[in-house]
Amino acid sequence: MNSFRNFLQAGHSPTLLASFVYFTYCCGVWVTNGAMAPFIKESLQLSPAQIGLMLSIPIFAGALMRFPLGILAQYIGRKNATLVEMGGIAIALLYGYFFVESFNDLLAMGVLLGIAGASFGVALSLGSGSFPARYKGLAMGLVGAGNVGTSISALLAPQLAQAYGWKAVYGLAAIGLLLPVLVMVFIAREPDDVDKHASFRDHIACLFEKDGWAFSIIYAITFGGFIGLTTFLPSYYYDQFGVSKVQAGQLTMLAAFMGAALRIFGGWISDHWGGINTLTAVLVIVTISLLLCGLAGGSLVLTTLLMMLCFAALGAGNGALFQLVPLRWPLSTAVAGSMIGEIGALGGGLVPNAMGLSKQYTGTYFWGFALFAMLSLLVLGMTRVMQLRWTRTWAERGGRARSA
Repeated sequence: MNSFRNFLQAGHSPTLLASFVYFTYCCGVWVTNGAMAPFIKESLQLSPAQIGLMLSIPIFAGALMRFPLGILAQYIGRKNATLVEMGGIAIALLYGYFFVESFNDLLAMGVLLGIAGASFGVALSLGSGSFPARYKGLAMGLVGAGNVGTSISALLAPQLAQAYGWKAVYGLAAIGLLLPVLVMVFIAREPDDVDKHASFRDHIACLFEKDGWAFSIIYAITFGGFIGLTTFLPSYYYDQFGVSKVQAGQLTMLAAFMGAALRIFGGWISDHWGGINTLTAVLVIVTISLLLCGLAGGSLVLTTLLMMLCFAALGAGNGALFQLVPLRWPLSTAVAGSMIGEIGALGGGLVPNAMGLSKQYTGTYFWGFALFAMLSLLVLGMTRVMQLRWTRTWAERGGRARSA
């Protein structure tokens, strides 16, 4: 308890809280269509491939918006950037409530929902910006635990859709936007961990560095897997096991909550054990659990347990990776985090498409799981090669912060 109190006193804890609330809301809105997919599929009579496309659009759009928002934050401040983004989210939700009537409208809505997915790098950098290097992993893990918004969406959106209709959920989410806006306006404070004299080229330097791309590829597995599977699981449970739409959301919530909660643990354990060591264990677990999920398609209980294990590893991996980011880019964390988040989240857009195409053309979801497991194994090999240079240049052995 004393150590956690010391942690809170080391930085600006109200900003940490505001960033968490903001990121939680954004994550929930981002996956709203996934949480309501069984209702949307039934209403618009969509095929598995169409469902996969519908679910991937918000992920791709959100990924592509992350880096521009990170650049904007370097110039107008991270707090101001969050307020600009939340204005865009309000427009997206009102469009969904008033204008979505067809599959094409739904795809357009998916692009607008991507605005919510752009929040990642700015939220983590804002929340952790006032904390010293030795606490960055825990601070980013706490803000990153806002991924719990995906589990809240998976739990509440199906129940609200069943009670009021799926389009009404967009309107209710727009009303809920008032909470993160008020919290951000009144208690958040802009950190001073930015080099105000840096040029635009300095801000985007991570685009031209191998480490930036290596981190992005790792994140395509950890966060891409998390957001892609969270978006697709309601449809998977509903189609594979014949559970009700609300039950599909509840089962998805169990897995998504594990991923969000373990993100804090991933950041904390990485501060002590090292982010590289944590990522190695994570990628091994993800590879094995995904393969087993693909083989366990006949058992609801076993699939749910394996999903919870997989999501726990993915969440810990997200925390571990972002323990390393501020060590590598201490003065441009928002931009580096947004770039990594952008490319990493693109990996999540592949998951619903791979699953939908696997089901439509082979009659089973196994090959979607197997593909992602193989990619995880390849990324594990890349990480072990890259860490040899990382621990010689900017990190201690295993990926801990250097004492200096």
